[in-house]
Amino acid sequence: MKSTEPKRLYQSVATQILALIHQGDFPAGERLPPERELALKLGVSRPSLREALIALEIGGQVEIRMGSGVYVRETSADEAGSVGALGDSPSELMQARAAIEGSVIVLATARMTAAMLDRLRRTVERMRRLAAAGKSPVEADRQFHMLIAEAAGNSVLSRYVGELFDSRHDPIAAAMRGHAESAQTWTSAVQEHELVLKALQSGDPIAAQAAMRSHLMASEDRWMSGALKQGAE
Repeated sequence: MKSTEPKRLYQSVATQILALIHQGDFPAGERLPPERELALKLGVSRPSLREALIALEIGGQVEIRMGSGVYVRETSADEAGSVGALGDSPSELMQARAAIEGSVIVLATARMTAAMLDRLRRTVERMRRLAAAGKSPVEADRQFHMLIAEAAGNSVLSRYVGELFDSRHDPIAAAMRGHAESAQTWTSAVQEHELVLKALQSGDPIAAQAAMRSHLMASEDRWMSGALKQGAE
């Protein structure tokens, strides 16, 4: 029997919003209620609601206007119904990364060498230069995390680190990052990588784990808080 991919929470929430739209609660051209109000109405968390609205934006059912709100777009009857899978929940991805990479870095700290620390330092410097030039340091970012996984010496964990990082290119995560990423957010991310490196240089596995988890939790917060700058609560 062919297995069915489990439905993500954002798909269910987006389908609920579509149902309200098509039953006339939110007519085309109208602004959706403020985020807090809509989350209460649907009985869901605000991160889940934000992911659902991003999914609907990708599908063309709503338009997110920064600083103004989320507006219902005119759609055809065949666009009603459910919302397809657009990748894993971005918030769940970042939580998974914090759990896995928080463990990976403990292993890496015990096996860290001067040569690897130098490679990590040069990678962070490249991230800093790219961010300062207004360019995306995402490839250097990936290299930093993969180098730590390499130092941990476990090929299975290294594969998971790479796969989870690359999930940022899934449609829903990419759309969310498009709303959230800026020169300012990259500056913050570079500073967090510097703190991770500093902890690794100290040889303290607990400090390194705390720095990694703090960085990934901050990344999740930036994605979620920057996804919908509606200007209305």
